[in-house]
Amino acid sequence: MKLVRIVIIGVAIVVAAAVIITTGIHDKSMTALPPVKKVQVTLPVTPASYLGVYAPPSPSSFAGVTAFSSLMGVQPDVDMYYSGWLEPFKASFATSAASHGAVPLVQMDPTGVKLEAITSGRYDAYLISFADAVRSYGRPVILGFGHEMNGTWYSWADGHTSPAEFVAAWRHIVNLFREVGTGNVTWLWTINIIETQAGIPSPVPWWPGSSYVTWVGIDGYYTKSSVSFAPLFGPTIVAVRAMTNDPILVAETAAGSAAGQPAKIADLFAGIHTYGLLGFVWFDAIGAQDWRLSSPVAVAAFRQGAEVYRQAGG
Repeated sequence: MKLVRIVIIGVAIVVAAAVIITTGIHDKSMTALPPVKKVQVTLPVTPASYLGVYAPPSPSSFAGVTAFSSLMGVQPDVDMYYSGWLEPFKASFATSAASHGAVPLVQMDPTGVKLEAITSGRYDAYLISFADAVRSYGRPVILGFGHEMNGTWYSWADGHTSPAEFVAAWRHIVNLFREVGTGNVTWLWTINIIETQAGIPSPVPWWPGSSYVTWVGIDGYYTKSSVSFAPLFGPTIVAVRAMTNDPILVAETAAGSAAGQPAKIADLFAGIHTYGLLGFVWFDAIGAQDWRLSSPVAVAAFRQGAEVYRQAGG
């Protein structure tokens, strides 16, 4: 099992009951209190060093990740889950991930929420509570907000919310976490691949700025047999590289059975190495297609790919 290397700077982590909310937060329902002690955690950024998974029923149970690990013969480095708005940080799931040498990746989804309400401070109490819980957890957490905002299918995304409103909300959340001393977060700005014919534009208008982003996440899927890594992810990687040199993680991907999973799995592992990306997170669930790895041939391809990937990666 590959353990995640952690650099902890500053004072020891306090338990959640002892966490004090810092000054500088402008939530009308809260009184300013003395500053909290800060925790700073940094994740390594060696290319091809992360192999992650989203496996239901995460985060209510770690059973899906355990089953995936057993079937694939590999322990993921990143265990992802999606967090509905106003849901607390799932510390128990994160602790289970850490006990297996993995980092939790949390995608916070503001479904049905007006982003200007986030920016104005209406949800500061919730966000401070979330930030406090993450800081008390004390280990690395990869945190995203409003993923795939350049798509059209979410309430916070293109056509529903303006890029300016998204950027303002993103910056507000990051600033809030920093003010309360939650420094163990790797901020993952996650976009959908550019698909001009499908009306999914360049993500540039949604870019919050390098000082607000740690890593860039790119979501994209092998939907048919003619798809390969370079045309699937290449144009988006080029667009990202024009904005920033931040490390890139393929934050959500999979291949459907109709695409020919074994060949696409090999192509995915090779693409990560070719482009020097951090790694990928496999979406082992049913979505637009059944993306799960279940056939013996697909499982064997993933096992083989993971073994070579781990030997050649960081």
